[in-house]
Amino acid sequence: MAVLLHRLGHSAYRHRKLVLGIWLFVLAALITCVGVFGGKLDDRFSVPGTESQRALDSLSKTLPEASGASAQIVFTAPSGHRITEAPYTAVITRTVAQAEQAPQVSAVVDPQSAGAVSADRTTAIVQVHYRVQTAEVRTSSVDAIKNTARAAEKDGLRTSVGGSVFNSNGVHIGPSEIIGVAVALLVLVVTFGSLLAAGMALLPALIGVAAGLTGLLALAPAVSISSTAVTLALMLGLAVGIDYVLFILSRHRQQLARGAEPKESVALAVGTAGSAVVFAGTTVIIALAALSVIGIPFLTTMGLGAAGAVLVAVLAAITLVPAIAGFAGTRLAPKHGSRAARRAADAEGATGRTPLGTRWTKWVIAKPLLTVLAVTGILVTLMLPAADLRLALPDNGSAPHASTQRTAYDTIDAKFGPGFNGPLLVLAETNDLTGAASSDAGAQVAEKLRTLKDVKAVLPPEPTTDPTQRVITVLPDSGPDSARTDRLVRDIRAVASDVRATTGASIAVTGTTAVNIDVSNRLSDSLLPFVAIVVGLSLLLLMMVFRSLVIPVKAAVGFLLSVGASLGLVVAVFQWGRLADVLGVPHSGPVVSFLPIILIGVLFGLAMDYEVFLVSGMREEWAHTGRARQSVVDGARHSVRVVTAAALIMFTVFAGFFPLDDSLIKPIAFALAVGVAIDAFAVRMTLVPAVLALAGRGAWWLPGWLDRLLPDLDVEGSSLQKVVPEKGVPAERGESEAEPAGAGGARGNSGE
Repeated sequence: MAVLLHRLGHSAYRHRKLVLGIWLFVLAALITCVGVFGGKLDDRFSVPGTESQRALDSLSKTLPEASGASAQIVFTAPSGHRITEAPYTAVITRTVAQAEQAPQVSAVVDPQSAGAVSADRTTAIVQVHYRVQTAEVRTSSVDAIKNTARAAEKDGLRTSVGGSVFNSNGVHIGPSEIIGVAVALLVLVVTFGSLLAAGMALLPALIGVAAGLTGLLALAPAVSISSTAVTLALMLGLAVGIDYVLFILSRHRQQLARGAEPKESVALAVGTAGSAVVFAGTTVIIALAALSVIGIPFLTTMGLGAAGAVLVAVLAAITLVPAIAGFAGTRLAPKHGSRAARRAADAEGATGRTPLGTRWTKWVIAKPLLTVLAVTGILVTLMLPAADLRLALPDNGSAPHASTQRTAYDTIDAKFGPGFNGPLLVLAETNDLTGAASSDAGAQVAEKLRTLKDVKAVLPPEPTTDPTQRVITVLPDSGPDSARTDRLVRDIRAVASDVRATTGASIAVTGTTAVNIDVSNRLSDSLLPFVAIVVGLSLLLLMMVFRSLVIPVKAAVGFLLSVGASLGLVVAVFQWGRLADVLGVPHSGPVVSFLPIILIGVLFGLAMDYEVFLVSGMREEWAHTGRARQSVVDGARHSVRVVTAAALIMFTVFAGFFPLDDSLIKPIAFALAVGVAIDAFAVRMTLVPAVLALAGRGAWWLPGWLDRLLPDLDVEGSSLQKVVPEKGVPAERGESEAEPAGAGGARGNSGE
């Protein structure tokens, strides 16, 4: 792979105008496609094959208003008055008539018909049903309902609008994201000591992000793509795009500082650092694409969309960087006497000064056992809240406090009870085509459901266009994200066989709340197998890369510590509400159900990324010197500074999405930001050197039979020693100094 990438770097450098032109042409074509054919994003949560989804699909044909989108107009009378007073009932009647004229509305149910008047007669709810799904409701239709409700306020009523028409805000570029990119640029300037180099690092990354994002949006007319998938693709594409370019460009500048010729230097950088980029990117892509095996469509599009963004970022790094470097030529080389040149000399040991990475590593391994115990103890402590992890999909109760949907949600919760925000639909079906038996069976089913625990109310059965069906609305005694509601769904399904035996009707629980519960349960069941696959893959890949047993095991344990600590912090902030007010978290409750799997997939790739860049330098020193402890110190000399910059950039990019008022994106951004910080600084740059120092020579041992069995991925580019002329990159110890690690040299110490 290294030789192939080396040739690719050469070719991109020589044909830089063509390469840049192709990228810009593709980007322009994608932007045109989005502008001309751009479709609407689809934020539906569905779980094919589950009871709730099958019943919902059936109702979409026989009772569309039950399966389509809905809105709620909540009216509250002034203090000292009742909503049932004549002037206010007239206002509500007028509002109902106006709401019926709104676009896409199929039915509007007044409070008296729906029994939606609070016990104290101060609050009433108008139910608005759409003939289309939430993803297909136009903004103009929602605005029409809002304006209709707002008009009632002129007559003294307080109004708010909620319902399923309000969902994830999706992709949004605002000041916080721009600030995140600006901070990333600042980190690049400090890292390179050059505004030109920083700008050149940012340009390929931004072109790659734009291409990946527009490519995903261009698929919207043909493929169901959620707004959350677009935001995640933007977040990951931006973060890994900048990092991957940073790794390759920093290697290129180091070689230029040693007097390398630009063309050969950039090709060698692509062959060495680029190999690690391709390896790291591939691990992220595999982990994200693996989300598709869970069988949940919206999670599949999220995983594949984000994987596509990472793929484009990798392609941009290995093609655009050498092309753009060709335009800059020798101007990218640090100027003689500059701070960047001095840092490069320090890294090579030419000045006698000790680089920061070396000083930090020496301090970490001075007492390695104490370091391992301290870091592990802190991370395990941070993990403890994760034992209380509860998963659910967010609803309007997670919306910002000032939003109309949150006001409506809280008012309904206070006046009608939490279950009114998450009703369950029970579909009862018989074989009688006349409808008489279905009516009797529906009444009997309703009576049976009233006896179950945690049921607050059961509404009369409602017929559909199919005479064999009746729909029964069950109001739980708890909210839609409560564990009690989850248990109630299980209880209803548990009595299905008994209901069929006594009434002749088969029942199925459905509705938005039941579908969301099924999504969360499917994800919970998939979590441990997914972790096992990811950890097993990391063990295998790192064993092939480093020809060692200790390093893969240490990396897998470190990865689990990072994920566990990140989830622990997420539970503490978003579920327990610790520091929620300080951080601007509007609601404490169950964690977004797909957050753990997204976190595992992304952190897995990043952990492999940082592991390769850090440990490869240590392995090279071990291959050259055979001194286990000193190789840890000397190997960190080149990579700690770059990995620190990469982690800071990724942290700021993820953190830039945290201020978004989006109940899906906010916890994901928080988890990824703290996860990157923990994995890079606590695990990779602290725990890893300490463990390697403790293991000594055993850290690089691999049984001979296993060494012969495993393929050599050559991620570190040792094969380039055979094809790169020595004059390409001057070095004190020969050509191998130009690479991050000597893959071939380590084989002699593998234990054979």
